[in-house]
Amino acid sequence: MAASDDLHKLADKAKEAEKRAAAAGAKAKEDVQREVDSARASAEAHGKELRKAADSKKERLSTQRSALEASWNEHIAKIREDADHKKAEHDAKRAQKRADHAEEEAEYAVEFASAAIEEAEYAVLDAILARKEAEELSAV
Repeated sequence: MAASDDLHKLADKAKEAEKRAAAAGAKAKEDVQREVDSARASAEAHGKELRKAADSKKERLSTQRSALEASWNEHIAKIREDADHKKAEHDAKRAQKRADHAEEEAEYAVEFASAAIEEAEYAVLDAILARKEAEELSAV
Protein backbone atom coordinates (compact mmCIF):
# COMPACT_ATOMS: atom_id res chain seq x y z
CA MET A 1 0.00 0.00 0.00
CA ALA A 2 1.34 3.42 -0.90
CA ALA A 3 2.13 5.83 1.89
CA SER A 4 -0.39 8.29 0.46
CA ASP A 5 -3.09 5.61 0.85
CA ASP A 6 -2.10 5.27 4.50
CA LEU A 7 -2.54 9.01 4.92
CA HIS A 8 -6.02 8.74 3.40
CA LYS A 9 -6.91 5.94 5.85
CA LEU A 10 -5.67 8.13 8.70
CA ALA A 11 -7.94 10.97 7.60
CA ASP A 12 -10.89 8.57 7.45
CA LYS A 13 -10.13 7.32 10.97
CA ALA A 14 -9.99 10.89 12.26
CA LYS A 15 -13.38 11.65 10.67
CA GLU A 16 -14.93 8.54 12.24
CA ALA A 17 -13.47 9.41 15.65
CA GLU A 18 -14.88 12.91 15.35
CA LYS A 19 -18.35 11.54 14.54
CA ARG A 20 -18.28 9.08 17.46
CA ALA A 21 -17.08 11.78 19.87
CA ALA A 22 -19.80 14.20 18.75
CA ALA A 23 -22.50 11.52 19.11
CA ALA A 24 -21.27 10.46 22.57
CA GLY A 25 -22.55 13.64 24.20
CA ALA A 26 -26.15 12.63 23.54
CA LYS A 27 -25.77 9.03 24.75
CA ALA A 28 -26.41 7.50 28.14
CA LYS A 29 -23.44 7.16 30.48
CA GLU A 30 -23.46 3.36 30.20
CA ASP A 31 -23.36 3.53 26.40
CA VAL A 32 -20.47 5.98 26.53
CA GLN A 33 -18.65 3.69 28.99
CA ARG A 34 -18.98 0.79 26.53
CA GLU A 35 -17.57 2.99 23.77
CA VAL A 36 -14.70 4.10 26.03
CA ASP A 37 -13.89 0.47 26.82
CA SER A 38 -14.04 -0.47 23.15
CA ALA A 39 -11.90 2.49 22.08
CA ARG A 40 -9.35 1.70 24.76
CA ALA A 41 -9.13 -1.96 23.74
CA SER A 42 -8.78 -0.96 20.10
CA ALA A 43 -6.09 1.61 20.88
CA GLU A 44 -4.17 -0.89 22.99
CA ALA A 45 -4.34 -3.53 20.25
CA HIS A 46 -3.23 -1.03 17.61
CA GLY A 47 -0.42 0.15 19.88
CA LYS A 48 0.81 -3.42 20.30
CA GLU A 49 0.73 -3.94 16.52
CA LEU A 50 2.61 -0.69 16.00
CA ARG A 51 5.28 -1.59 18.57
CA LYS A 52 5.68 -5.04 17.03
CA ALA A 53 6.07 -3.57 13.54
CA ALA A 54 8.47 -0.92 14.83
CA ASP A 55 10.55 -3.53 16.66
CA SER A 56 10.95 -5.51 13.46
CA LYS A 57 12.14 -2.37 11.65
CA LYS A 58 14.02 -0.81 14.57
CA GLU A 59 17.34 -0.47 12.82
CA ARG A 60 15.72 1.33 9.89
CA LEU A 61 13.57 3.73 11.89
CA SER A 62 15.11 6.99 12.94
CA THR A 63 16.13 7.58 16.53
CA GLN A 64 13.74 10.52 16.64
CA ARG A 65 10.78 8.32 15.73
CA SER A 66 11.81 5.79 18.37
CA ALA A 67 11.99 8.55 20.97
CA LEU A 68 8.59 9.86 19.87
CA GLU A 69 7.10 6.38 20.22
CA ALA A 70 8.59 5.96 23.69
CA SER A 71 7.26 9.35 24.75
CA TRP A 72 3.81 8.53 23.41
CA ASN A 73 3.77 5.14 25.14
CA GLU A 74 4.71 6.77 28.46
CA HIS A 75 2.03 9.40 27.98
CA ILE A 76 -0.65 6.81 27.22
CA ALA A 77 0.38 4.65 30.18
CA LYS A 78 0.13 7.66 32.51
CA ILE A 79 -3.28 8.68 31.17
CA ARG A 80 -4.64 5.16 31.59
CA GLU A 81 -3.14 4.76 35.04
CA ASP A 82 -4.68 8.07 36.12
CA ALA A 83 -8.02 7.17 34.55
CA ASP A 84 -8.14 3.76 36.25
CA HIS A 85 -7.20 5.24 39.61
CA LYS A 86 -9.63 8.12 39.42
CA LYS A 87 -12.62 6.03 38.38
CA ALA A 88 -12.88 4.92 42.00
CA GLU A 89 -13.60 8.50 43.09
CA HIS A 90 -17.28 9.32 43.48
CA ASP A 91 -17.20 12.65 45.22
CA ALA A 92 -18.83 15.35 43.06
CA LYS A 93 -15.97 17.80 43.45
CA ARG A 94 -13.43 15.13 42.60
CA ALA A 95 -15.55 13.97 39.69
CA GLN A 96 -15.59 17.54 38.34
CA LYS A 97 -11.81 17.78 38.67
CA ARG A 98 -11.47 14.38 36.99
CA ALA A 99 -13.67 15.56 34.12
CA ASP A 100 -11.60 18.74 33.77
CA HIS A 101 -8.40 16.69 33.79
CA ALA A 102 -9.80 14.17 31.30
CA GLU A 103 -10.78 17.02 28.97
CA GLU A 104 -7.29 18.53 29.22
CA GLU A 105 -5.75 15.12 28.46
CA ALA A 106 -8.09 14.70 25.49
CA GLU A 107 -7.14 18.13 24.17
CA TYR A 108 -3.45 17.23 24.49
CA ALA A 109 -4.01 13.89 22.77
CA VAL A 110 -5.74 15.67 19.88
CA GLU A 111 -2.91 18.21 19.64
CA PHE A 112 -0.38 15.37 19.72
CA ALA A 113 -2.29 13.49 17.03
CA SER A 114 -2.42 16.65 14.94
CA ALA A 115 1.34 16.94 15.17
CA ALA A 116 1.64 13.25 14.33
CA ILE A 117 -0.53 13.78 11.24
CA GLU A 118 1.71 16.63 10.14
CA GLU A 119 4.73 14.38 10.68
CA ALA A 120 2.99 11.62 8.73
CA GLU A 121 2.32 14.01 5.87
CA TYR A 122 5.97 15.03 5.83
CA ALA A 123 7.09 11.39 5.91
CA VAL A 124 4.72 10.44 3.07
CA LEU A 125 5.84 13.34 0.91
CA ASP A 126 9.49 12.63 1.69
CA ALA A 127 8.98 8.95 0.75
CA ILE A 128 7.38 9.96 -2.55
CA LEU A 129 10.26 12.35 -3.25
CA ALA A 130 12.82 9.66 -2.40
CA ARG A 131 11.10 7.21 -4.76
CA LYS A 132 11.05 9.80 -7.56
CA GLU A 133 14.74 10.55 -7.02
CA ALA A 134 15.55 6.81 -7.07
CA GLU A 135 13.59 6.35 -10.29
CA GLU A 136 15.29 9.36 -11.83
CA LEU A 137 18.74 8.02 -10.93
CA SER A 138 17.85 4.55 -12.21
CA ALA A 139 16.88 6.03 -15.58
CA VAL A 140 20.31 7.60 -16.03
